[in-house]
This record gives sequence, C-alpha cells and structure tokens, in this order.
Amino acid sequence: MNKDVKIRSNFFDPIPWAVLIFTVLTDQATKWLVIDNLAVGESVPATGFFRFTHAWNTGTAFSLFQGYGDILTWVSLAAVAVLTWIYSSIKNPPWVLRVAFGLQFGGAIGNITDRLRLGHVTDFIDVGPWPIFNIADSSIVIGIGMLIFYFWFLNDDSREDPQDLDSDNPEAPENSSITQKTPNSVE
Repeated sequence: MNKDVKIRSNFFDPIPWAVLIFTVLTDQATKWLVIDNLAVGESVPATGFFRFTHAWNTGTAFSLFQGYGDILTWVSLAAVAVLTWIYSSIKNPPWVLRVAFGLQFGGAIGNITDRLRLGHVTDFIDVGPWPIFNIADSSIVIGIGMLIFYFWFLNDDSREDPQDLDSDNPEAPENSSITQKTPNSVE
C-alpha cells in the first residue's frame, strides 16, 4: 500500500450516508402510508400469513419492553453515538461494513424520529406469528447480520497467517507470541 495515500475520514464516506438516507426515507415514507391509510389495529388483508397491520410500539424492536419509550429514546441515541464511535475507529472499512453501519444508523434514526415525533414507533409488517415490525427494525437486524457475517466469514484480520505460525521462520512478527528457535537456543 502506498504510504502517501491519505486515509479519508469515515465521516465523509458517501456509502453509509447514502444507505442511511435511503433507509430513513423508505422507513418514514412507508410509515406515513400506513398512518394515512390504516387505522390502528387494521390489517390489509384482514387475514393471512403476510399482512400490513398498523400498530403502535412503545417498546424496542419486535415490541419488546413496551411502555419504556422515554428511556428507549435515550438508549437509542446512546446506541447511535456508540455506533458512530465504533465506525470512526475502523480504518478503511470494506463495503460490507459501510453498508451494514449505514443500515443500522438509518434504522436507529428512523425509529428515533418516530419516538420524538409521535411518542411511539409505527410498525406495520405482520408476518405470521412474528411480532409486527417496520423497515427500520429490518434495517437494524440486516445490518447486524451483515456485521456477524463479515466478522465470521470475510474478515481476514481474524484469521492467523500460517507463515506467522511457523516457528522456524525468522521473519515471524516481533509481537508474535511464538518463541523463535535459534541454533544456539536451549530448550
């Protein structure tokens, strides 16, 4: 890598911003359509496995912790601050992390917007026995799934380099916990 290349600040990275804006706009537009066209508790279609059902959620994603809206607003704001700190600490994040963080930021901001504007979150996606949710909830869950997938399957930093494990290799890193064997060493 060229040492003269300046690493751009993650704050000005357009990918998470574009994903965040798309997520918030999609989330708020779909919630507006639901609020404008369905009464609270109304479903379209009236029965079936997949429906649109207008619901108010004063809890967290998937209707957990109902009635703690004020506390959850502060927790959500703190989560956005923590996500911002984590994302800004990653040097040159790959595209999958940039999209994942954009989805999480967008989802969190979409639901915070509802809490501040309405005092509750509007949920409407009703799938079988699953709790009713919205686009913001989906974005947060998909973003977390992408992070897990990245760190389990794609992150090369978490895999050990076989060359670094070769104790006979004089080129092993200095900070390695591997003891180097030298011709004069006694075991």
